[in-house]
Amino acid sequence: MSIKPLILLVSAASLLTLSACNSKDDAKSTAAGEAAATVNGVVISKSRVDLMIKQGAGNGRPDSVEYRKAIIDQLALQMLVAEEAVKKGLDKSPEVLEQMDVLRQSALANAYVQDYIKNNPVSDDKLKVEYDRIKAEITGNEYKARHILVATEAEAKDIIAKLKKDSAVFERMAMEKSLDTGSKLKGGDLGWFDLSRMVPEFGAAVAKLDKGKFTEEPVKTQFGYHVILLEDSKPIEAPPFDEVKSKLAQNMQEQNLKKWLDDIKAKAKIEIVGAPAAVPAK
Repeated sequence: MSIKPLILLVSAASLLTLSACNSKDDAKSTAAGEAAATVNGVVISKSRVDLMIKQGAGNGRPDSVEYRKAIIDQLALQMLVAEEAVKKGLDKSPEVLEQMDVLRQSALANAYVQDYIKNNPVSDDKLKVEYDRIKAEITGNEYKARHILVATEAEAKDIIAKLKKDSAVFERMAMEKSLDTGSKLKGGDLGWFDLSRMVPEFGAAVAKLDKGKFTEEPVKTQFGYHVILLEDSKPIEAPPFDEVKSKLAQNMQEQNLKKWLDDIKAKAKIEIVGAPAAVPAK
């Protein structure tokens, strides 16, 4: 039975201030308006709590009074335990010093990356050029279709025979017989899609159909046997520039950052002294 640690660190960044446990006089001088709480006279700054809130927001955790209180409680307990660690001299331990140095480097590297992104925005002109390039590469059609999925070829052939007599019953038969729970209640409607979203056998069958026609032979895939009705098709169109501008800017910034990181790594002299030790087989 495993026992979880009593202290769950709110974030790695908070470890960087471990040495502050010995600086009570400095902490007490913090202006009252900047303090979120105090622990034995040592200030937990509002800015630190705000940093934790910001990190939580990035993970989908909304700001709230309860969440702030939980963070303050966590930081207070962490501060108390850290004080005990300092009393025991653990802040001088080579292992702890190594961890703190790694965390310091990580915080600095992350800060530089954020600064790089902030100070190297992609201009609208460059975004438009990239958008036009991607738009020019978009080819092919997208399709609007319905299908009926059954378990056996015999069932599919029976459905096809009935559709040949009256194709207007396709939707009703899909609702009655289809095994695809995602489209069954919509009369087998799959909406608009491009063929890359479908398994190859399904996509190939759709591409051969004329508008308003259904497959006259069962289409076998890993899911079973399909009867497919093609309702419409049209050339694939790129979404409007304003709709994708934000995502495009993010992608281009990431590409620029990667290029810069690859460049500084290429210029550095990195020597691996020894191969990492192999993990012994259990």
